[in-house]
Amino acid sequence: MPAPVLIIQTGDPNQTLKSSYGGYAQQIGCAAGLCSSEIQTVTVYEGEQPGCPSTYRAVFITGSPAMVTDKEDWSERTAEWIRDAADMDTPMFGICYGHQLLTYAFGGEVGYNPAGRAAGTMHVETFDCCRKDELFGVLPEQFPAHMLHMQSVLRPHKDAVVMARSPMDPHHMIKHKHNVYSTQFHPEFSPAFVRAHLNYYADVYRGCGIDAKALCDKVSETPQSTGLLRRFLELYARH
Repeated sequence: MPAPVLIIQTGDPNQTLKSSYGGYAQQIGCAAGLCSSEIQTVTVYEGEQPGCPSTYRAVFITGSPAMVTDKEDWSERTAEWIRDAADMDTPMFGICYGHQLLTYAFGGEVGYNPAGRAAGTMHVETFDCCRKDELFGVLPEQFPAHMLHMQSVLRPHKDAVVMARSPMDPHHMIKHKHNVYSTQFHPEFSPAFVRAHLNYYADVYRGCGIDAKALCDKVSETPQSTGLLRRFLELYARH
């Protein structure tokens, strides 16, 4: 049997959304084309800890309702594990909280997005450095992606290569090393999940001055971003 793909679960949707659409780890596994027997999910925010990085083919790091700047014990331990995994040349792909945690682990700065809370489907604009990249090079100059976040990368670490921006975030896709990538957007989310999230939290968004219904009307399919998870495994997962 090949080594498993590790999914570091840093949080989950509320129970109503989870029961209808699956947890974050389940959504990532589905979007990446993995069956349950190929995955080891480690729920770090509940105290579980992953094994030695060398025992995994590749690693995905989920999004979370938590904030990296809260520096929870489980998050700090995971950041340390990430540094060890990078030293062992373990392929990693971080999403939203995972994007921020990778940045923080490698010495960058994370905090509340000065542009405010991002939600719904927005367009991401890639930079010229994307064109020759093995993973991100398949992306067009602009493509739609799903976003649900309050914090973002404020200052990338010194070795980071920023590969895209969005209307509210100048550091939306990062290449941390040759086989470690991350995105602020959610390639694993379906349009149905994003609409359900916006509807469920409509009052919360209204309190932030955001019209959730208007955002729902603009939610679209995101085939380019969704395809990145499978491509990442094809290119970098250890055999």
